[in-house]
Amino acid sequence: MFELHAPVLPIILPLMAAPLCIILAKRQLAWLFATLVSALSFCVSVSLLLTTLDQGVVSYALGGWQPPWGIEIRIDVASALVLTVVTAISSLVLVYAKESIEKEISQDRHTLFYTAHLLCLAGLSGILSTGDAFNLFVFLEISSLATYTLISLASDKRALIAAFRYLIMGTIGATFILIGVGMMYMKTGTLNMMDLAARIAEFDGNRTLNTGLAFIMVGVSIKLALFPLHMWLPPAYTHAPSAVTAFLASTATKVAVYVMVRFIFTIYGADYVFNTMSMDIILLVLAVVAIFKCSYVAIVQNNVKTVLAYSSVAQIGYMVLGISLVSAAGLMAGLLHIFNHALMKGALFMAVGAVLLRTGSVDIRAFKGLGRQMPFTMAAFTIAGLSIIGVPLTAGFISKWFLVSAALEQQQWLVAFFVLVGSLFAIVYIGRIIEAAYFKKAEQGVDIKEAPMLMLIPMWILVIANIYFGIDTSLSVGAAEAAAQWLTNSAAVVEATP
Repeated sequence: MFELHAPVLPIILPLMAAPLCIILAKRQLAWLFATLVSALSFCVSVSLLLTTLDQGVVSYALGGWQPPWGIEIRIDVASALVLTVVTAISSLVLVYAKESIEKEISQDRHTLFYTAHLLCLAGLSGILSTGDAFNLFVFLEISSLATYTLISLASDKRALIAAFRYLIMGTIGATFILIGVGMMYMKTGTLNMMDLAARIAEFDGNRTLNTGLAFIMVGVSIKLALFPLHMWLPPAYTHAPSAVTAFLASTATKVAVYVMVRFIFTIYGADYVFNTMSMDIILLVLAVVAIFKCSYVAIVQNNVKTVLAYSSVAQIGYMVLGISLVSAAGLMAGLLHIFNHALMKGALFMAVGAVLLRTGSVDIRAFKGLGRQMPFTMAAFTIAGLSIIGVPLTAGFISKWFLVSAALEQQQWLVAFFVLVGSLFAIVYIGRIIEAAYFKKAEQGVDIKEAPMLMLIPMWILVIANIYFGIDTSLSVGAAEAAAQWLTNSAAVVEATP
């Protein structure tokens, strides 16, 4: 029975559990309940990942109505990989959140936080699991609405402005996606992704489908914060509660990257998107500009949350860069970076949240001397920061190694150079924070305690994962390679010209 209904459980479990958090009067019960539900979703996701690696695609027909007439839950290796990342990060963030939100969210809103978190998790899981293009939009809106709520829960009034800005940009992006899906339906008469792929392949250069693709790509680019459509992200990450930022930075934009991959490789076909529409050149240019521009902006910031926010936009550039290389190796590197970046950025934002809890500030000056006063927190930040830079024996090095290898495989020497130079920028903005923590003296008379254990444990789980997946790559690289092969086999991928 479990195996039969497993594909739908990552959606149903948090969706049904979310309203129950409001009913639970005690905050402790709401936290424990939400954490258990998220952990159970993670266990189901791991099971689905192992199943797809062994057996291939898993399909589930809702209500017994077979696709394309009925709504299909369709999980392949790619979606199972990202789903596992999302549910794992969600579970760790909920453990971390118990102490983190005490200072950043008023107590009467704690149950609302857990409700919104589970709704966001349900929406993200739905995006990754659905085989229906319209329901992808529906789940995208569920996660987005929950995200706006999560950001606005912070005691800082600037969070309301950030949430409103995100709402405006998110609504524009969702509208573009809906218009694109509507155009596909108008021309093909179906919303099932596999059926759409088969019917779109029958058309050659149809204007309606071309316009629909353009709308979808712009809408998804807003959702994933691709330069220059990223300006909603830095304020949202800066002013949201630390637990919210850690969750969103590790999951939401990564799921949006997956949506882009899904539309390109599964529905329209890579040959059509990259060869006929020449979108590989557009994505390549935007990705490279994102890496350089946002890395530079990160260097000149003093708010550490803002530094990491702009770093996230730059790292999204690396993911899109892998997609734009139009090869199985490039796509594998992009998918692998989704996995690895979730580990890095989750640990970094958790460490910053711990500093905020103890010092009341995330300005770089607040980090002076924390290497001695908060040794475990700053050690975690340092290791995760080295992973962002791409130092060997960390997960970040593996991502950039495969990305450079994919570029060289396509004779894209300049692209490989850009990736390496981007790492030099990361040395500067991460190095400034490490310098303040270890090489500058703290203010006299200020006694700062180490972070609580419930914050350190999930933080260090992610740090250890950064090291482990930088040494043993069999699981992460194997899953990303299998996902890339499945996606490229489902569409004709053109060879990129040097």
